[in-house]
Amino acid sequence: MAEYFEFMETATIESWLKAGFEAAFPGNDFSNVTALPATDSKFGDFQCNNALASAKILRLPPRAIAEQVYAKLVESQPNFISKLELAGPGFLNITVSEEWLAEQLSKLDRDENTGIEQVGKSKKVVIDYSSPNAAKQMHIGHIRSTVIGNAIDRLYRSIGYDVIADNHLGDWGTQFGILIKGYRECLTQEERDNLTVANLEKCYVLSAAKAKEDEAWKNSCREELVKLQKGDEENVALWKAFIEISIEEFNRMYKRLGVKFDTYRGESYYNSMMASVVDRLVESKLAEPSEGALIVKFEEEGLPIAIVRKSDGGFNYTTSDVACVESRIKDYDPAEIIYVTDDRQQLHFKQFFIICAKMGMKAKLVHVPFGLMSYGGKAISTREGNLIKLDDLLEEAVRRSKNIVLERTPDCPNADELAEQIGFGAVKYADLSHDPATAIDFNWDKALALEGNSGPYLQYAYARVCSLIEKYSQLPDAKPLSEGEFVLSSNVEKQLALQLLQFGPSVLRAARAYKPSVLADYLFQTAQLYSSFYQRSPVLKAEAQVRDSRIRLCALFGKVLSNGLHILGIETPERI
Repeated sequence: MAEYFEFMETATIESWLKAGFEAAFPGNDFSNVTALPATDSKFGDFQCNNALASAKILRLPPRAIAEQVYAKLVESQPNFISKLELAGPGFLNITVSEEWLAEQLSKLDRDENTGIEQVGKSKKVVIDYSSPNAAKQMHIGHIRSTVIGNAIDRLYRSIGYDVIADNHLGDWGTQFGILIKGYRECLTQEERDNLTVANLEKCYVLSAAKAKEDEAWKNSCREELVKLQKGDEENVALWKAFIEISIEEFNRMYKRLGVKFDTYRGESYYNSMMASVVDRLVESKLAEPSEGALIVKFEEEGLPIAIVRKSDGGFNYTTSDVACVESRIKDYDPAEIIYVTDDRQQLHFKQFFIICAKMGMKAKLVHVPFGLMSYGGKAISTREGNLIKLDDLLEEAVRRSKNIVLERTPDCPNADELAEQIGFGAVKYADLSHDPATAIDFNWDKALALEGNSGPYLQYAYARVCSLIEKYSQLPDAKPLSEGEFVLSSNVEKQLALQLLQFGPSVLRAARAYKPSVLADYLFQTAQLYSSFYQRSPVLKAEAQVRDSRIRLCALFGKVLSNGLHILGIETPERI
């Protein structure tokens, strides 16, 4: 929680606590002393439990440690600490003054980063996500890497990093021999003249099926691949056309989802680099021959071998990914390279991360694995006929959302726009509200619920704040929202204030953990607390000074909620 206090210019709370521990027990390291938000207001606003954590080191009962620290803290208690209590086996409960808390709210309101510490300033990070295969339509199985990756992308940008979002396309390999053969013989002239990704996928399926049944067809596919790899002019032109059409289609989908990439460096980009990577692996004795191939062993790590050059002289994903890391370090000098893929690839990432470390590559490499998504309780699978196209999923989201909009406002003038904002937000939040590592089952009723932990619930909470502010602005004595003071006259106002001040630290924790779900949880909890405040504290009907303070608190909640949802890639319509 150090970030929390750094924003509030009160490393004073933690500095004060550390000074108390050091005065009571000189010569010991208390750099990890922290104050955490209290789980219950009856314990104050913050709690420090470091007396318990120090018991083994100091060889004293936690209560005895806390008593000595408490005595030192009382001697130097700052004026913004309204109460300090010693409780239980050694907890220190801290209550801050309402005036000080109100001042911190004003600072938060004025801060252009809304309390988000810019820890990434002057640092670069590469985030590798989505990565669909060329010549195939995106389906529901692509949603997790795209949505989780984009949220991590936005999280890192929000904490100040220079982000390079890279879409590592599957744009090379055996499938292109099959595609080229299928393009020439499985499509009509009209389909070739009006080529789409759907047509490419069709010809691939037909050609692959024939290759399984017809050895001559299979050999012909291999010949087309060899011609492509050797630079045959006609095959290279077809390959480029396939990639261009694929990227155009992917960009259409990304535009709908509000996703942008800085680079599209597919597997083909690293072809010319792989031979030199293997040469260095051999020179450094990291790779060794085995049955005609070159392999890297991981005996110390207890992992299976990785092949870096096949017996036929070809390279594989391990070689390509090592070349990719080397290229990214050379081009960008990133502090981190983050990969967002499904958890079935964990072994592959462990292996090539180890290879990169042994080759002396300095960037921090991080794999963010996510669990698979099922739909309606069934695994997403071509064999099961449950491979829903992403276009179809989004259209269904819009259709269902529009029904909700029209039920609430039959004559809504912008129903189509609202339906997209709500529908896409529901799909994204249904994913991002879960820990990435967990498998999820997509459910329309939960995703589109206006109550509970859902995207539409949070969007509706924001719209209600906008409506309240609009009503306030029409009052004859209304003030600009940037004017006036925060007056925290009730316990629920104070609790909401404390929660809002945790926005920046929550964003930072989400980024550092590579878990957008941390931010989603924070936003849902904050919205619930705001709802409790609103139900128990009259706003527009309150006395003028209290009213003006409460509307400003409402507006600050709206600002925090909107900024948080934006980081998750979710739009916030002002009217629903």
